[in-house]
Amino acid sequence: MKPNRKILLETILYSSLGVTLVFILLVAINVIAGLYPLRLDLTQEKAYTLSEGTKQLLKSLDTSIKIRFYCTRTETATPEVVFLRSFARRVEDLLSEYKQIAGRKLIIEKYDPQPDSDAEDSAKMDGLVPRQLPAVDKFYLGLCVSLGDQRETIPFIEPTMERLLEYQITRAIARVVNPKKPVIGVISSLPVFGLPVSPFRQPGQQPMETWAIINELRFDYEVRRLETDLDKIDDEIQLLMVIHPKNLNEKTQYAIDQFLMRGGRLMIFVDPLSVVDNRLSSGIGSFSASSSNLEKLFKAWGYNFDSTKAVADVSMMLQVRSRTGLTENAPVWLNVSGAAINGTDIATSGIDSIWLPVAGAFTGQAVDGLKETVLLQSTEKSQLVDAFLANLSGSGILRDFKPSGVKYKLAIRLTGKFKTAFPEGMPSETSTNQPSSTNQAGSEFLKESIRETSVVLFGDADFLYDDFMLRRIDTPFGQLVALVNGNLALIANLVDQLAGDTRLVAIRGRADVNRPFTKIRAMVAEAEQRYQAEIKRLEDVIAETERRINELQAQKTDPNQKFILTPEQRAEIEKLRREEAQTRQRLKEVRKQLTSSVRKLENRIKWINMLTMPLTVAIIGIVVGVIRSKRTAAK
Repeated sequence: MKPNRKILLETILYSSLGVTLVFILLVAINVIAGLYPLRLDLTQEKAYTLSEGTKQLLKSLDTSIKIRFYCTRTETATPEVVFLRSFARRVEDLLSEYKQIAGRKLIIEKYDPQPDSDAEDSAKMDGLVPRQLPAVDKFYLGLCVSLGDQRETIPFIEPTMERLLEYQITRAIARVVNPKKPVIGVISSLPVFGLPVSPFRQPGQQPMETWAIINELRFDYEVRRLETDLDKIDDEIQLLMVIHPKNLNEKTQYAIDQFLMRGGRLMIFVDPLSVVDNRLSSGIGSFSASSSNLEKLFKAWGYNFDSTKAVADVSMMLQVRSRTGLTENAPVWLNVSGAAINGTDIATSGIDSIWLPVAGAFTGQAVDGLKETVLLQSTEKSQLVDAFLANLSGSGILRDFKPSGVKYKLAIRLTGKFKTAFPEGMPSETSTNQPSSTNQAGSEFLKESIRETSVVLFGDADFLYDDFMLRRIDTPFGQLVALVNGNLALIANLVDQLAGDTRLVAIRGRADVNRPFTKIRAMVAEAEQRYQAEIKRLEDVIAETERRINELQAQKTDPNQKFILTPEQRAEIEKLRREEAQTRQRLKEVRKQLTSSVRKLENRIKWINMLTMPLTVAIIGIVVGVIRSKRTAAK
């Protein structure tokens, strides 16, 4: 018995010593980690690593700024509260990253704004807006960045916008550090600043008001209207927006070029056929051309824009009212969505839909020294067509449509050091065109930009117009404005990048922490693609029906035969109606197949999730049991 007792004591001693050593090791690790904080981001998209732009801004702070973070702490365990608490912890982790980089230059204060507390009063003064939940009357989740009297607030941090959170926080810091409103210059041949009523107006015609995009920008920027004929862009202007530059003279193009050489940033909106310009200049239904281009500048950057061609895409068609008053699919009126929108760029992240009425494409590649980022593009089911066809019926384009298999660039951003499009200097007003080392304003002629800068190019200008981005609804309480797509948000995001702190351009959208079922999404997308193909077939059948009826009506020999169909006509129509019925039946089958496939896959994944852990535990238990049985048998 004594040897067994000795073995037992040794076992207890060694076990106690082992537990003690593990405890001491864990304490030591925690102490060291507290003294020397080290974070390791192992996520695929580096979701918890700050972007270089944010790091540069934080390291450049020369005075302390304060972030007041508000989050309601409650023991309520409803799904909404649990989800927001989990999200709030991720926000706090992100703020810790900011603190680690900025050090003493960043002070983070955390508040729990319970009802009628001083913290709630502080939250209200900072402009936070609580969310009302089923089990919590007021749930606060927001922050305020302050420096002296300057203050920027995120009223409520939306979990759905987590990808943009770093950008929002960094932008708020940049704004309090430099509170002066940046200056934006606008050159436009479209009446973005409004248009007075013409003396030849029709009865009831109202003046055109300033466009919503200009009013929106005026909240955060000083927006200056520039003439289309000028010698130089003022140095105070940080961002120049050139909208539908129709017949812009070389002198003004040179001024734009030199503005870019001095480090200015550009947004250019050209158009193969401006619907707005057409309406204003010639009336609705006119076939007059209204295109714009900056061929010389584009060529210097490596691109070509064919202002006679528009992009038609059968997978992104908008429905518009035709000249006959009927609603039809218009392949040159694009509803850019899904994979056609850059999902990783901060400007386009979170935007679901962009409407582009008659857009052109940029072809070519960026020259050496420039980096291209495609923001919007067509699908492979697209084709370049004559822009004037936008004035005609969409069925005509669909009838002759042949997909090119090319994804056309609809909007791109170029970043880097640009070279001048005028290597010979300022264009002379005389025929001699002698080079000049200075421009008319006396500034030095630059052949290359003095620093890295950015240019954003859009193949459409009409999408800036109110009718293509919002709807005004008259109610008993006044007029309400509802956004119908992401057009306004896209421009606001880009302007924030280009006219704000330059380091904001380098900030990417944070990765989505939630990992979706990509296989399910792929299956749904594949089935929907088949579904869209069937829709296209149905539309073709209907269009063919109308065409055949019109064709047969035109063949009537009896002038009195106006509304009576011949037996041949009736037979043709019946045949086409049978084809239409068959197509509709096929659509129902595709819907059933789609629903069935998705449900089967979801159920399979659910069963795998439910059974994996119990089966794993059972297998481990069986293995351990077998091993113990063998040991017992051996003894």
